[in-house]
Amino acid sequence: MKKIMMEDMVAYCNQYGFIFQGSEIYGGLANTWDYGPLGTRLKNNIKDAWRYFFIQSRDNSFELDSDILMNPTVWKASGHLDSFSDPLLDCKECKTRHRADNLIADFDENAKPDGMTTEEMVQYIRANNVPCPKCGKSNFTDIRQFNLMFATERGVTQGSTSTIYLRPENAQGEYVNFLNVQRTMRAKLPFGIGQIGKAFRNEITPGNFTFRTIEFEQMEYQTFCKKGTDEELYDFFKNYGIKFFNLLGLPSERLRFHDHEKLAHYAKAACDIEYLFPFGWGEINGTHNRTDFDLSRHIEYSGKRLDYIDLVTNERYVPYIIESTYGVDRIVLAVLFEALQEEELEGGDTRLVLKISPALAPIKLNVLPVMKKKHSEKALEIYNYVKKHFMATYDDAGNIGRRYRRGDAIGTPFAISIDDDTLNDGIVTLRERDSMQQIRIKLEELVDYINEKTKLPIDNI
Repeated sequence: MKKIMMEDMVAYCNQYGFIFQGSEIYGGLANTWDYGPLGTRLKNNIKDAWRYFFIQSRDNSFELDSDILMNPTVWKASGHLDSFSDPLLDCKECKTRHRADNLIADFDENAKPDGMTTEEMVQYIRANNVPCPKCGKSNFTDIRQFNLMFATERGVTQGSTSTIYLRPENAQGEYVNFLNVQRTMRAKLPFGIGQIGKAFRNEITPGNFTFRTIEFEQMEYQTFCKKGTDEELYDFFKNYGIKFFNLLGLPSERLRFHDHEKLAHYAKAACDIEYLFPFGWGEINGTHNRTDFDLSRHIEYSGKRLDYIDLVTNERYVPYIIESTYGVDRIVLAVLFEALQEEELEGGDTRLVLKISPALAPIKLNVLPVMKKKHSEKALEIYNYVKKHFMATYDDAGNIGRRYRRGDAIGTPFAISIDDDTLNDGIVTLRERDSMQQIRIKLEELVDYINEKTKLPIDNI
């Protein structure tokens, strides 16, 4: 079985309508990507799975949709204006710019640059002659810190504008709305606020397809709790993340925890969940014990009380926060890598098949008339019925074997063929993607069967 590499994945996504180069007809814009029809469906199915797992199935969990643009003082309070930066250096030979920590990590997988100071990274690069990935030389400038936030201006006339920022994370929208959610939902601690939304970071060295981009989507979940319960909740959400990824079809043996050695200024503890991509281990989740830092800072800068009053004990305190963040684009990429296979069949034939979880599959059912002239009328009637219940496609181009292969390649878990028997008895032949086995099923049972087979496998969690 051929191993799918990054260049294979980029070509596959472009060919089958999952992901396209952004602004492609104008030559593109580096590290921007547009999700095509199938990629959009896959992305939405992953987001719906997250909503089920973190909002619907949990008590005291609420979803928010805060604005991308916020009062700039939010970012002063959060520390982003002063300390949200990357350690960058330039190659003096080929004039390319790189992140120092990435250079070290790519050079030596056993090195731990996230625990190094700026001076220690400079010393490591020089002592080990870490090469430039572009030209191979080791001749770099000193490290400089570059702020990662995109700035823009608000105002209608020149000279009356003010600087505002595209949010670099979703979390602050949840923090500044803590009391709004608590009050309107009459929530008692511990409770969670979740949000799915875009974030923007002016990263100098994005790459690896959609793994690192300047515009990306996050699924964030913040649990507000009382000090003393935070460590137990932190451990819970680390393991809850593994269960969520298992639900999406990512096996535990290709996932690992990576505890941070050098903690951010707000963190008591921090851990990533990483997935084993073809290019190595990459972060797809981060869980952080943020203590009471965030709400305390917003109290300081806004002058408003954001503490919690326990109506039973009459205690008043600023809650601790356990954050669990998931990168949508990275998860889409991990799911695709896990599922895409070039499979050898009996007789020496091969097929490209996306063995994705049926719950995540962009299309659930492919409707195929065996003979276009004889069976298309009935097939279209069935297609127009089933598409009211789930995503389906109709395909009458080419022989039925090729149509099966097209469905396999995009991960469609089921296909039905309509033949002479269907016209006589209302029974269709249903083919399952992974096994390629076929059964006969009555039309009146079809919708319930597909719905049952394509629902989230929540009973296994």
